[in-house]
Amino acid sequence: MTAGPLLMGVRHHGPGSARAVLAALRATEPAVLLVEGPPEADPVLHLAGDARMRPPVALLAHAGGDEPGRAAFWPLAAFSPEWVALRWAVERGVPVRFIDLPAAHSLAMSDDPAGESATPAGPGPEEPGLEEPGQEGPRPEASEQEAPRQEATRGRAVRIDPLAVLAETAGHDDPERWWEDVVEHRGTTDGPVGEGATGAAAGTAAAAGALGAFRALEEAMTALRQVHSPAPGAAAAPGAPETGDSRDHRDDVREAHMRLRLREAVREFGADRVAVVCGAWHVPALRERRAVTADRQLLKGLPKVRAEISWVPWTHRRLSRHSGYGAGIESPGWYGHLFTAADRPVTRWMTKVAALLREEDLPVSSAHVIEAVRLAEALAAMRGRPLAGLSETSDAVRAVLCEGSDVPYELIRDRLIVGDVLGEVPPDAPAVPLQRDLDRLHRSLRLKPEAHERTLELDLRNSTDAARSRLLHRLRLLGVEWGEPVRARGGTGTFRESWSLRWQPELSVRIAEAGVWGTTVEGAATARAEALATEAGALADVTALAERCLLAGLGDALPVVMRVLADRAALDADVGHLAQALPALVRSARYGDVRGTDAVALREVAEGLAERVCVGLPPACAGLDADGAAAMRGDLDAAHQAVGLLDTEGLSARWRAMLGSLTRRDRVPGLLRGRATRLLLDAGDLPEQDAARVMGLALSPAAPPQEAASWVEGFLSGGGMLLVHDERLLSLVDTWLADIPQDVFTDVLPLLRRTFSVFEAGVRRTVGELVRRGTGVRGGPPAPAAATGFDAALDAARADAVLPTLRLLLGRLPEPPGAPTRGATSPPGAATSPGTHTSPGTRTPPLPPPSSEPHPITAGALR
Repeated sequence: MTAGPLLMGVRHHGPGSARAVLAALRATEPAVLLVEGPPEADPVLHLAGDARMRPPVALLAHAGGDEPGRAAFWPLAAFSPEWVALRWAVERGVPVRFIDLPAAHSLAMSDDPAGESATPAGPGPEEPGLEEPGQEGPRPEASEQEAPRQEATRGRAVRIDPLAVLAETAGHDDPERWWEDVVEHRGTTDGPVGEGATGAAAGTAAAAGALGAFRALEEAMTALRQVHSPAPGAAAAPGAPETGDSRDHRDDVREAHMRLRLREAVREFGADRVAVVCGAWHVPALRERRAVTADRQLLKGLPKVRAEISWVPWTHRRLSRHSGYGAGIESPGWYGHLFTAADRPVTRWMTKVAALLREEDLPVSSAHVIEAVRLAEALAAMRGRPLAGLSETSDAVRAVLCEGSDVPYELIRDRLIVGDVLGEVPPDAPAVPLQRDLDRLHRSLRLKPEAHERTLELDLRNSTDAARSRLLHRLRLLGVEWGEPVRARGGTGTFRESWSLRWQPELSVRIAEAGVWGTTVEGAATARAEALATEAGALADVTALAERCLLAGLGDALPVVMRVLADRAALDADVGHLAQALPALVRSARYGDVRGTDAVALREVAEGLAERVCVGLPPACAGLDADGAAAMRGDLDAAHQAVGLLDTEGLSARWRAMLGSLTRRDRVPGLLRGRATRLLLDAGDLPEQDAARVMGLALSPAAPPQEAASWVEGFLSGGGMLLVHDERLLSLVDTWLADIPQDVFTDVLPLLRRTFSVFEAGVRRTVGELVRRGTGVRGGPPAPAAATGFDAALDAARADAVLPTLRLLLGRLPEPPGAPTRGATSPPGAATSPGTHTSPGTRTPPLPPPSSEPHPITAGALR
């Protein structure tokens, strides 16, 4: 290497770069280590050596004050060169310093303060590429196709991809494959770095190879920067592509700050005792000699915010480029395997794949593994690669272990190639107070954050499960979506809850944002609920919030929510709004009973709302158009269910009377009249003969076909089983359909098809069969005398023929009247039951004599 500091240009999250950094550090033993990263993290760097710190982890920097959502991450995996260097330095007591632009400046200069895609001001350890100029954000590898999109969103000039340029220069069309062959697979062809040698020879060979790689990479980056990013005032090389501004101001600022920190370390420890780990793109800028005054001038007047920094867990899934905060690598699981495999990485990888498939009960033998390894190595040889890479191993796995199917391969990709590894951070690591309270709660409730999705079943009668439910509901109020409610399996009781849990690293930002509401989960959720109540724009939003407060056990927030609810309910005269607000309010009162919460006030408000809906609904339903009637039908169904849950006798009677009045009002749309009739019929408040009479009137020839079709849609919207079990109603519908004039039928056909399309396939098939065999209506097909499967009477002889088999299957059966007493000896020559074995002295029951009536059990079974 050239004289001066040891500058190790790396590709972030590269196992080959990590091995080279470790070999170079072991060989040179520097007195101080400088790493690209935010200087505010220097006080917490010692935690990298804590045994409880398990990567992947990330440094989280967020702005203090009113904008905690303005945040940035610096993810580090076990195979990241920065992490390897940090661990080496901490274990040996070597001072470590971060030298990148401070987070206080980078956060202030951030273009996206919302936190949804916030990233550090410039490329840091979160990016895997060689850091093309101006590159930042969750999509680091800005190819020439992706650069215009970054130009549109970031407002910056089109930039180059150093990997693509180097690969093209070397004659390769795939930059990723070229980089893996030249760098990432170094030292893995025959095992770890230096395998085959022993002692000092191994260390010398590894160091020589690593230092040579860094020197070659520095020379390549220097040439690239001279062509594509000349220094200020210098002319671009002839033939260089047009890239807009030749240099990005933020790159200049970052590199100026790194040079200043490097000069400080050189003065303190000496040039030959300083080692630097940074993105390879920055190495020529750090090696370049610049005036100190020029660098300081670049840093003068930069915007600044108060920044807070902490360690947070990270996941391999979030390291992939498919995620919002991703670091941009396709296969973190594969890279981790390359870094940790002691030897024969392909063989060990195939063994992992086979173990995973066997856990899923898929047949994989040792022969499968052997053939997969051979195929991967053969593919690598055919493609001219030094070691089988991910593409070769994936092709071999899909062809041999998955037998050509993509279904098991997707499982392998999800579990192994990407992976669900979740890092861990020591409990005493710096964190916002709300995060500390959440850590205490999830440890006491044994609710461990996990990167993979899992379902949690809760029984609210259990105190621990009830506390877990309250915690998850409170976090949802705060916008921390750790869990999402799903439909409970195995029952619909209100004492059961099911949650789908998955911890996402960006939830740490949400927790930092929620810290403005309080220092504890309960206090912050209470303050947030009170603020939401005062800001709610609709009555339904307030009732939904009241329900969420009860689910979260926020009794202190209920007075404010109830006061706002009472005020809004008194001022809101829209019956539709009241009907929409009623279900959530009734559920709140009901859940309060289940969870031991005092919900008397909620029940009183709910009953008052129900009374107002009951009085105001009939006039509100009059004169509605088709769209208004469809919306009101949903409100009617919700309010009907809510009144049933309230179970108040006087209110229920008034509600039934109101539904009855709807069925008789001519100005009410047919959709609502039909729906009200069906609700009364299902509740048992309308006899079947009365329902048939009402339907006959609604479908009479005097009724307009469009109105009659709407009535049928409302009546049958609850399901078509009614037509299966009541042929009188089916006959009425059939008669009405047969009488519709031909010129009108095409107009009502869309309504009818929409009505019957919601029926289950079995219901539609049964109704069709009933209509096919005939319902006795005018114009319909005559009912056959004995349609197959629909005989009017049972065939007693054929029914009794199954009795011997039933006796064998079910044991002793009650005898029909007149049958011989069981236990009587069969007369000589009597026929035995089919399939039975007799022996001398065996008493077998004889077959019953034919009768006009079938056996009671047979008749019941057939019915």
